[in-house]
Amino acid sequence: MNLAETLNLGCLCRTLNPERLRQQLETDPSLQGMLDGLTATHPHLFSETAVFVDPGMRAAVGQAVAALERVVALPAYQQLALAHAPETAQHNFGPSGVFMGYDFHLGDKGPRLIEINTNAGGALLNAALARAHRDCCAPMQGLMDASTDLTHLNQAFVDMFRAEWQAQRGAQPLRTVLITDDAPESQYLAPEFALARQLFLAHGITAAVGDARALQWKDGGLWHPALPGAAVDLVYNRLTDFSLSEPSHAALRSAYVAGAAVVTPHPRVHALFADKRNLITLGDDVLLASWGVSAEDRRLLQAVVPHTELVSAEHADDLWARRRQLFFKPGAGYGAKAAYRGDKLTKTVWAHITAGGFIAQALVPPSERMVDVDVDVDGVATRLKLDIRAYTFRGQVQLLAARTYTGQTTNFRTAGGGFSPVVVLPLLPAPP
Repeated sequence: MNLAETLNLGCLCRTLNPERLRQQLETDPSLQGMLDGLTATHPHLFSETAVFVDPGMRAAVGQAVAALERVVALPAYQQLALAHAPETAQHNFGPSGVFMGYDFHLGDKGPRLIEINTNAGGALLNAALARAHRDCCAPMQGLMDASTDLTHLNQAFVDMFRAEWQAQRGAQPLRTVLITDDAPESQYLAPEFALARQLFLAHGITAAVGDARALQWKDGGLWHPALPGAAVDLVYNRLTDFSLSEPSHAALRSAYVAGAAVVTPHPRVHALFADKRNLITLGDDVLLASWGVSAEDRRLLQAVVPHTELVSAEHADDLWARRRQLFFKPGAGYGAKAAYRGDKLTKTVWAHITAGGFIAQALVPPSERMVDVDVDVDGVATRLKLDIRAYTFRGQVQLLAARTYTGQTTNFRTAGGGFSPVVVLPLLPAPP
């Protein structure tokens, strides 16, 4: 057991500074009351306990992300991934996709990739949370990950959006941003939309949060009532309609296909990264070798990507026999929706899975974090599962965050769980 695992299972210290979290979230009068609101409506969004990671594990996550993105950039990979992608994904306007999310379980042999998300929520919330934990007490100052400059992270996020704009528009000025989802005010992470809006405003960019269904495509531009009198320059897209195929999103789809608005993330990046069928390709060493992928990158991917296969009726009996070692997910799913551990399957669910559209992934047990959970007055030491999310842009890790939970998949319903900051331990000197 390494030091990080020892601390995760033995240190019950609570490092969250609530008042500091309030200051980090409520950076503008328009955001006043956000923490009190979250406490009432999202009681398990933020954990009071940090997660420890050793420096070698952090380095391995960064190396894995870089190797994965090098493979995705290959023309042969893109041709294969886009062959079964929707028409909207065939367009390449230049943007790379903001807030990529790589989710890992951590084990004795290093990080194992669980999935890739192109619509990863929580980065702004986790940045605020990490700053609040870092300021809790003097002993934590030397432990928090110094490789992530939290004081300038918001600037890095704004620069990321500007880079997306410039990739499609060059030197033209970015004037307006629409942060959009269906009924954004009712989304679970709606507070983050407000944080994003305020971030853009603080950097001189007009921004609004608006329902995607209210967008209008007219006169060669994209318009929204939340931005009266101004066309939408850039759309920060939080929709889970990844192909923009739903009729209610016709205006956004038309503007995107015409290149009239910069949309990020967008259908192409989802097809290349987040379609879970791509995990089959990313783990196929023979295929990667035939494309000229370096031996080092193939070694990394073999270590990081769990074996993944397509579920089909022809292989149903074999998969059922091996189900206890497998996790089943819909190829186009997100947020752990309709995902099932094989040992929990019923015959009814199995019939749905074998009807098509699912992948089977080798089961990778998550690591764990012991937390002190309040029960009335006394705390109870409780063992929670954890995963690590790397928020990235163009193959570079911007921020690591953890999610602690109980159950089959990550959720925000666990007492003592939720988003947790990642503490990367200092590199210890070698013994003499």
